[in-house]
Amino acid sequence: MLKRLLLLLPLLWLAACSTTSPPMPRPGDGGVLSPAALPAWQQQNMGDTLSALQQSCKVTARKPGWQAVCADAARIPSGDDTRARLFFESHFNAWAVRDSAGSGGLITGYYEPLLNGSRSRSERTPYPVYGVPADLLVLDYPPALHGRSVLVARKAAGNRLQLLPGKNEAAPGEIEIHPADFPVDPRSNKLKGRLAGNRLLPYYTRAEIAQGKGVASAPVLAWVEDPVELFFLQVQGSGRIQLEDGSFLHVGYAEQNGYAYQSIGKWLVEKGELTLSAASMQGIQGWIKAHPGRQQELFAVNPSYVFFKTLPGGDSGPAGALGVPLTGGYSIAVDPHYIPLGTPVYLATTWPLSQQPLTRLVHAQDTGSAIRGAVRADLFWGYGSEAGMYAGRMKQSGSMWMLLPKGMTPSMAAAP
Repeated sequence: MLKRLLLLLPLLWLAACSTTSPPMPRPGDGGVLSPAALPAWQQQNMGDTLSALQQSCKVTARKPGWQAVCADAARIPSGDDTRARLFFESHFNAWAVRDSAGSGGLITGYYEPLLNGSRSRSERTPYPVYGVPADLLVLDYPPALHGRSVLVARKAAGNRLQLLPGKNEAAPGEIEIHPADFPVDPRSNKLKGRLAGNRLLPYYTRAEIAQGKGVASAPVLAWVEDPVELFFLQVQGSGRIQLEDGSFLHVGYAEQNGYAYQSIGKWLVEKGELTLSAASMQGIQGWIKAHPGRQQELFAVNPSYVFFKTLPGGDSGPAGALGVPLTGGYSIAVDPHYIPLGTPVYLATTWPLSQQPLTRLVHAQDTGSAIRGAVRADLFWGYGSEAGMYAGRMKQSGSMWMLLPKGMTPSMAAAP
């Protein structure tokens, strides 16, 4: 998972812009359509979307109602666009996705950054990509315990702490925790900290880590050229680092320091440094280039810091929350409370900063902490600078339809 915050991961940009979506047919009273009735259906490239579905089937084939669908999908030859289109039309119904505000929602984008780096520190590559520090400890903190003023735990495997129920005073060898000491992150049920004697204290903020605190015990996975690109790597939650010999090192989210993500784009708008329309990833990068002396001030606005792990190589995309590689242009992050992971989703929106229609059959294969609500998606654009250009500028309005196997309703699909 692009744990991203991703997994993948936190938005830099803000609300939807005023771009309008292409006209949408209104579904019937039951909200269900044949895929052939969806906008621009006949213009779709079915080869790439079929490949993405076949990735999802590595997981969804084990779910009720999907086994026969996935078996038939596996039999379609690569490049047979006509047969792939007929497959989707004969096996699926399209259900309009709606919320209390209607069928329109916000579509943003994310990507996998590509950085230049090295295994060794040098004048060219002075910025470290850290693994998880040995002193970072994690405690599960379920909502049922949120009213407790004192907790007691002991060390468990790895960097985990095990809660000792019913105790409010630490014995020798045990750890005392005061939840009120810790920053509030409504999206997390974990406390992350470091030991001071027998007491767990909050882990270091981004600003403190930039000063060298805590990272003496953290392995360095690579050294990179650009601190701004490293910051955006943390926001995205995974990426690729091209080494001197031309090979690639894939890194992904391993752990985080326990602080909620804060948007530096929002801060720049609130301070009058950027307009709302300019608060894209590219706009933020431009502001930093124009104000290099304020770079650390800006980065410190976001106290969250991501630590990485190395991932298997190859040309496939990073693994999303579904556990399968993401496909550039055909995978989306969704709110799984509304759209089950593995579901094909027909997306009707517009290209970034444009009114040109963008309609595509994509697949719900990831989640993200900023992706909340029914009609809400984050489109994965792939990796590299071009993908970053599209992802950083995408904040469009759009509509969505879930494609479910015939005979399956949305309530059936949501069942565990």
